[in-house]
Amino acid sequence: MKLSDLAARSLPALASTAILVGAALAATPAAQPAYAQSVADFYKGKTLSIYISSGEGGTNDAYARLIANYIGRHIPGNPLVVPRNLPGAGGLKAANFLYDVAPKDGTAYGVLQRGTIIQPLVDIQSANYDGSKFNWIGSTAREVSVGVVWTASTDVRTLQDAMKKEVIVGSSGVGNDTGAFPLVLNRFLGTQFKPIHGYKSGSEITLAFERGEVQGRVGWSWGSVKSRGSEWLDSKKITILVQMGVGKADDLPDVPLALDLAKTPEDRAAMQLIFSPTYIGWPSVMPPGVPADRVAAVRAAYMKTMTDKDFVAGADKQQLELDPLDGEAIQKIVMQLYALPPAAIELARVAMNPPEDGKK
Repeated sequence: MKLSDLAARSLPALASTAILVGAALAATPAAQPAYAQSVADFYKGKTLSIYISSGEGGTNDAYARLIANYIGRHIPGNPLVVPRNLPGAGGLKAANFLYDVAPKDGTAYGVLQRGTIIQPLVDIQSANYDGSKFNWIGSTAREVSVGVVWTASTDVRTLQDAMKKEVIVGSSGVGNDTGAFPLVLNRFLGTQFKPIHGYKSGSEITLAFERGEVQGRVGWSWGSVKSRGSEWLDSKKITILVQMGVGKADDLPDVPLALDLAKTPEDRAAMQLIFSPTYIGWPSVMPPGVPADRVAAVRAAYMKTMTDKDFVAGADKQQLELDPLDGEAIQKIVMQLYALPPAAIELARVAMNPPEDGKK
């Protein structure tokens, strides 16, 4: 069973908790004014810039560059597509740029860190945007996130061990899963993860494993681990401690799911808010204000790209998993998250904004 099948059961179930309540709001932002110029006429001869919210070399970057190679052939007018890395603050730099600075005509596009979806909700510093107003385009694959340790660097082997002993973990910043998830587990489960911020990408964090700078990483997509850390898995250089998401990965049945360890229903609701974006995986967006017909055209082009034989071959070559999610589905999930009860949001906010020492 795919993660998508699991989440198809899990996400609707959230409606009975504080995470997904009430009727879903409109799946797309308000319609834009009509334009006489056709989509094809607009994009002909144009350049579409894809802003990548991480540094070069990681899975986020790999997916974005692969999309850039092929999506132009499916957009009416066939624009030139150019990938541009814009790392910083765990993805917040790119999100803020797309929201406030990037052109709103359809020539700017971003591949964001999924954690940026909820950062404004929980008052992460410098998250100066409203995630519900982005035009969500699609995702290459739905995910579960994991926490791992570099086996040679620590004798921690289980999540229970991490509740008794400090584990230094690499982080791309508080706006990224690698910065937020350790703090969330510390708050709700009593672990002792100590994030070290400042790495520009997941690849830099994994290099930090090998150099002995950090002992682990909490917030690593399982699909990415399998594609980019398969040798480490096979040789047991890394040990998986925990899963974070709306449900377990089918091929990790014995690794505990953080949600299952929540101590109270309120804690579980807040954790569901924080971990739900993992299901969205590797999201692409366009800024708010882009004409609706251009958004619709790029969304359609995105899904055509996901089945383009050359794109699929490229993903296979790089061992990148494909389990796409369309833009309308992402938009609905985001709108639901932004309609959550204040109590669940406040508890999540406290967990992701702890005192300077990272303790309760």
